[in-house]
Amino acid sequence: MNRKHRQTLVAIFAHPERKNIRWDDFIALMIELGADVTRQGGSMTGLRLKGRYAVFHRPHPGNEIYPSMLRRIRRFLKECGVESEEEHA
Repeated sequence: MNRKHRQTLVAIFAHPERKNIRWDDFIALMIELGADVTRQGGSMTGLRLKGRYAVFHRPHPGNEIYPSMLRRIRRFLKECGVESEEEHA
């Protein structure tokens, strides 16, 4: 995992919640983690990782992930066994 992916992962798990995490950075992280990413209809994106599946809506008109979606993303990653290295420091 490169530095950019690590930064995105740390940002996802940061407290207080960040409001500037870009959707494209999140998708790049998911691909790096081995997720199957599929475009669904409209702005929906399906993610399959480690036997888990979730659908997220691409934010629009901007590219930053909404805080409510960030909480769902964090929960999904935890269910997949993915946590930020910073949480263990």
